[in-house]
Amino acid sequence: MSGNAVERQLDVVTVVFNDGSQFEAGHGLLFYGSLCSASLKVSAAEKRKWTLNDFDIGKPLGRGKFGHVYLAREKMSNHIVALKVLFKSLKQSQVEHQLRREVEIQSHLRHPNILRLHGYFYDQTRVYLILEYAAKGELYKELQKCKYFSEKCAATYIASLARALIYCHEKHVIHRDIKPENLLVGTQGELKIADFGWSVHTFNHRKTMCGTLDYLPPEMVESVEHDASVDIWSLGVLCYEFLYGAPPFEAKENSDTYRRILKVELKFPPKPIVSSSATDLISQMLVKDTSQRLPLHKLLEHPWIVQNADPSGIYRG
Repeated sequence: MSGNAVERQLDVVTVVFNDGSQFEAGHGLLFYGSLCSASLKVSAAEKRKWTLNDFDIGKPLGRGKFGHVYLAREKMSNHIVALKVLFKSLKQSQVEHQLRREVEIQSHLRHPNILRLHGYFYDQTRVYLILEYAAKGELYKELQKCKYFSEKCAATYIASLARALIYCHEKHVIHRDIKPENLLVGTQGELKIADFGWSVHTFNHRKTMCGTLDYLPPEMVESVEHDASVDIWSLGVLCYEFLYGAPPFEAKENSDTYRRILKVELKFPPKPIVSSSATDLISQMLVKDTSQRLPLHKLLEHPWIVQNADPSGIYRG
């Protein structure tokens, strides 16, 4: 987060949402950090207090296990943001440490394909994250609607994510949960990694099994040490799902999915028709030996990416 941390005492504010629900933020609410976009930047010298009253709260954008996300507008600048309200007790849900890590990591990342975390504040029971608003919404819903993407669309998205992950890995951040549900689409159609709940900042190998079953790499299934190459595997699974409409190791029973992952039981169905260049790229990413997976910078040089991805990172189909 740029600048020194800012800490402010907040007033009592009751916010009523469009769905009729409401909550009251009492005295002792604090805001930490500065809002980093130009229109929202706050200096430590400013005396005005931040409260929920500084935001007009709009429609719900999504609901999750631990909270809701709402469209909001910062009144002074008219800047549109997404306000994520985590309403469940963090200690009871045993995600306090994970949330702290997520906020710490995401607030320091600056990349066009990573959703920006502008700032956050909290009280005794809730945490409020002020996030960049991705106007075109969830990629997962778009994939469900389309069934699968064209090769040019898929290549553009995969190249964008590869660049974002290269940036993360240079910062010693492993994402560990790349999947359609964690991707949003910005105003211009650019893809953005939106959820860093399982990410970790590390210089060492890890052993924690985390992420989503269909996207787990063999080393996590076997509970052995893993490193940043887990993101290459997940990106390969994602590329497959973009082109075929389902992840490659999907099965009715979880035990069968685990078995298929461990054996790297990779099959390319005849429909939809996918080029041999695309399947070649996927095959080079979904390799059990982590040292043999195609490095991300080599992915960007692969013929399928070069021939199909829009260099702007925006698919214009």
